[in-house]
Amino acid sequence: MKIYISADMEGICGTTDWNEVTRGKEDYAEFQKQMTAEVSAACQGAFAAGATEIVVRDAHDTARNLIARELPEGTLLVRGWSRHPYMMMQELDNSFDGILMIGHHSHAGGAGNPLSHTMRSQKITQVTINGEIAGEFLLNSYTAMYEKVPVVYISGDSEICDYSKEIFPNITSVAVKHGKGNSTINIHPKTAIKRIAQSVEKALTGDLSQCLHELPKHFQTTVTYAHAKDAYEASFFPKAKLISPRKVSFESDDYFDLLTFFVFNL
Repeated sequence: MKIYISADMEGICGTTDWNEVTRGKEDYAEFQKQMTAEVSAACQGAFAAGATEIVVRDAHDTARNLIARELPEGTLLVRGWSRHPYMMMQELDNSFDGILMIGHHSHAGGAGNPLSHTMRSQKITQVTINGEIAGEFLLNSYTAMYEKVPVVYISGDSEICDYSKEIFPNITSVAVKHGKGNSTINIHPKTAIKRIAQSVEKALTGDLSQCLHELPKHFQTTVTYAHAKDAYEASFFPKAKLISPRKVSFESDDYFDLLTFFVFNL
């Protein structure tokens, strides 16, 4: 069994302030270790369920967060940004049996986490696909569908876990915290690690095909920018349209076209 893990940081247990998830800040090291521990727990659960190969995508900020030597042996770690349109799902292909998302978070404007955002937090205020607000979870899940790989598991804040269940009723989710205003209420960090290991193992011993879904036939996206200058620039992307001073639209029948638009404009 071959498993893909996309790891973010804003949904890791305890993270509440941008200083805690920003490399170089004094609060970062503690939560870098927790991120590594939660991803390691997911790997251990996957190996216990019979995984023979695990690819881990460090998908937060610099993409240089996970402490490689603390991950279980037998994992392959993807670091840095190649600028491939798959972005947070780089190196995914249809040879994988399932996808785990660790440390993920609610979309820009969501109340589930003080760190809620979609891609670049200071640039993008909202992304929609076919009229639905789309956060990173949906963007990445559509990439998984594009490659016909089931999204089996997610951990993060309670809002993204609840949302994932609405989209994929058979997904396994573990909420390690929930947001309230500019605060978070968290389970114990060691409890989060234990729950992730146990729930990943259980999820991967089930029927993974129940988590496989079909892509829509057509895609229409709108991106709302914080600043009009960014929308103006994005409007020159082939087939993109400026529909208001801060909003750009783009559409295609091929999701890879949207991903290409996103990699240049998010």
